[in-house]
Amino acid sequence: MTGASPPPSVAEIRSLFRSLLRVARQFPDYNIREYTKRRTIDAFRQNSTLSDPSSVSSAFSHGKSQLEVAKRQAVVYSLYAPPLRSIMDLQQRTS
Repeated sequence: MTGASPPPSVAEIRSLFRSLLRVARQFPDYNIREYTKRRTIDAFRQNSTLSDPSSVSSAFSHGKSQLEVAKRQAVVYSLYAPPLRSIMDLQQRTS
């Protein structure tokens, strides 16, 4: 053994996916929020075909680092949220 960590479990991967989507909902700006959700879903779809344990571990590590970036960015964006809501936010509330 080279001392590499074992690949993440399916439960850990699902938890990371849900965490990324949860953080995406924290962005006050509609465009950023939807981009983050779409990018998360696309990345997980793309990586769903990975079978090599080292590739899975690498993708999982990258996802965890992206989660930390998204958390920090959500805080920064909330500090500078635009005073007016996006028309898309208003439409979602009325439907």
